[in-house]
Amino acid sequence: MRIRSYKPTDLEHLKRLTIEGFSGVSIDHGMEEVFGVINGHDWRWRKARHIDEDVSRNPAGVFVADEDGEIVGYITTWQDREAGIGHIPNLAVATSHRNQGLGRALIEHALNHFRAAGLSHAKIETLAQNAIGNHLYPSLGFVEVARQVHFVAKL
Repeated sequence: MRIRSYKPTDLEHLKRLTIEGFSGVSIDHGMEEVFGVINGHDWRWRKARHIDEDVSRNPAGVFVADEDGEIVGYITTWQDREAGIGHIPNLAVATSHRNQGLGRALIEHALNHFRAAGLSHAKIETLAQNAIGNHLYPSLGFVEVARQVHFVAKL
């Protein structure tokens, strides 16, 4: 297993992992559970677009876990250098590779990337129902600083 830099040919694989990994733990999925399909697009379509945004924003900050040519995980990052903060918007690990330390390794890789850039803090967000994230992130030194509630209104 190696963690490598993102290549444009990885994009569709990352989107598939995103859909697999965020079922039940994404705002878009929660919206669909309440309102159904919105504007002809399901939650999977909307969540996959987040990866398009991540790779457009900072392709050099996207890292891919590759096992014998198979993409089994990824993490996306971006940096606010002026503020000294590195952001981790998305992280996903293939079902077949969960509970083996890969999510931890990807986060550690991102944290080292931030340190090498001279940043002083890292930020990651998760939903209350993401039991894995709520356990993993504090074990890597993240401290909960706030809770947020998302509201959606039908127009």
